[in-house]
Amino acid sequence: MTKFVVPKVIISKCIEFDRCRYNGDIIHSEFVSSLKPFVEFIPVCAECEIGLGIPRDPIRIVLVNKKTRLIQPSTNTDCTDKMVKFSADFLNSLDKPCGAILKAYSPSCGIKGVKIYPAFEKVASVDTGAGFFGAAVVEKFSNLAVEDELRLSNFRIREHFLTKLFVIASFYKIAAKPSMKALVEFQSDNKLLLMTYNQTKMRELGKTVANHLKKPVTDVFADYEALLYKAFAKLPSYAANVNTLMHAFGYFSDKLTSKEKAFFLDTLEKYRLEKAPLCIPVSLVKSMIVRFGEEYLSRQTYFAPYPEELYLMSDTGKGRIK
Repeated sequence: MTKFVVPKVIISKCIEFDRCRYNGDIIHSEFVSSLKPFVEFIPVCAECEIGLGIPRDPIRIVLVNKKTRLIQPSTNTDCTDKMVKFSADFLNSLDKPCGAILKAYSPSCGIKGVKIYPAFEKVASVDTGAGFFGAAVVEKFSNLAVEDELRLSNFRIREHFLTKLFVIASFYKIAAKPSMKALVEFQSDNKLLLMTYNQTKMRELGKTVANHLKKPVTDVFADYEALLYKAFAKLPSYAANVNTLMHAFGYFSDKLTSKEKAFFLDTLEKYRLEKAPLCIPVSLVKSMIVRFGEEYLSRQTYFAPYPEELYLMSDTGKGRIK
């Protein structure tokens, strides 16, 4: 059974942790609840931290002299400077977070789609953008697994978020005590996952590990980390997963009956046509790994990138990929 490193995750405190929304409410999230045993959450309510109470009058992003400001219209209070200072101080105080889950559409925590208004009064919004704290998170931790809770209701986005989160956590663990032996093992165990995400970066990472220039180990790790972030920048395509599964299937194709081969290929085609989830063909390959005792594939994180308890199948259809 795989033992996963525990990632650190910043989270908006109003999501499953405290009744700290402007109206004293709390946001319930099945996904966040399921994550609690497997990650170290760092809950924060930026609005409370800058002195706004619970409950409180809402704040909004307003254009003032063509610049965005964080305003509480009911009191004409400009919260911008306090929020900017808190965001910088808080984020700079953190030690190696691996990701963040922030409140969608919040003027403080939202990472995209937050309404921007032309005036303090009740008028229609004129644009959208990121909240002030959310923008600071994205700017400082742009390479990490950062999402809002609504986008994470989409199965593929959630799968990508979790994969990236646990890969980064695993790398941070070996980087804490850098050794070439550990890095070689990390690259080897993640080869199929890297192949799926970005074959070009997989090869570049392999060259980095080979270290033909005989760089110091700390320099090698720094180079590797920069490339690793780029490798996991975007979620993989259906075709990339099909290619990886066919690669793994090649280890067993001469050991299976014609009916077994046909069943696997038919299942893989259903996945390619988006008529079956990825976990089905992956489970078939995992059963082959166990059946034939394929040690190399058994170590591949592609087949278990994060704890199996987090394989929630629900998908609301919200939070599309773009």
